[in-house]
Amino acid sequence: MQDTPIISIVDDDQSVRASLDDLVSSLGYVAHTFVSAEQFLESPQIETTSFLISDVQLPGFSGFELQQALLKRGYTTPILFITAYPSAAEELRAISAGAMGILRKPLDNQLLVENIEIALKGPA
Repeated sequence: MQDTPIISIVDDDQSVRASLDDLVSSLGYVAHTFVSAEQFLESPQIETTSFLISDVQLPGFSGFELQQALLKRGYTTPILFITAYPSAAEELRAISAGAMGILRKPLDNQLLVENIEIALKGPA
């Protein structure tokens, strides 16, 4: 069994995936990247992901639709959304469905790291 947390990253922008992969790996976690929600949903990492970072705007399924698909399948993986165009309504929607929140691109890496650490620590 894998002891190192797996963080999956879903974003259609290759440079975002690469930079998040580098950041997550530098923290000592295993990173898996996906270009679409559908690619993640079809992968074996759906079973092993400890934390999910997903863009809101994706080709095909949106990040919110990915969240709903995971919930429908019984997965309660902590999710943090990222987007270049955040709105209060979207943040409320995401949090209401169980996400940690939404971070604005370009990302504040320190805030992202804090969210990862909070999620992986689990309930107090």
